[in-house]
Amino acid sequence: MLSVGLTGGIGAGKSEVSRLLVEHGAVLIDADRIAREVVAPGTPGLAAVVAAFGEEVLAEDGSLDRPRLGSIVFADPEKLAALNSIVHPLVGDRSRALEEAAAEDAVVVHDVPLLTENGLAPLYDVVVVVDVDPATQLDRLVRLRGMTEQDARARMAAQATRRQRREIADVIIDNDVPLDRLRSRVAEVWAELTRRVHQPR
Repeated sequence: MLSVGLTGGIGAGKSEVSRLLVEHGAVLIDADRIAREVVAPGTPGLAAVVAAFGEEVLAEDGSLDRPRLGSIVFADPEKLAALNSIVHPLVGDRSRALEEAAAEDAVVVHDVPLLTENGLAPLYDVVVVVDVDPATQLDRLVRLRGMTEQDARARMAAQATRRQRREIADVIIDNDVPLDRLRSRVAEVWAELTRRVHQPR
């Protein structure tokens, strides 16, 4: 099995790259999706979040009110750390369980938005970074996601720099290209990853 950490800045097109890798046969473990699952209604994770932050973080239907919780934790580093101390171990446990269930010759791709920021590169056999020019990121966030330029710049500034991401990369996928070029680059990367699966460690 080959464990791959896939990351990239907001608006870099990481989701498209992970979709293409899945088309080739990768097993995808999506940290964002798991982070939502571990605090779904009825889970111990949600109970722990409510115990730490109070009933006001619940929506009327009993689910987690993410915007409300976000407004509480992102203004307060201690509260953000408290939330992370609840959610991150649950995400880690679930990710490990999914990886252990994969086939022996699988390429397991962990889609981890904050891989660089959280110093997680050593956890993976290979780190793949989806890289674009910051101007491209800004354009995509404003044009495709409907953010204001100010919001987009703030979200970008809160993440690792382009240089920091490139420094931890074993493989870089340039996504400042048309989709057909991206497809062919992902196919090259897939060939390299499957070759590494069969190499003796």
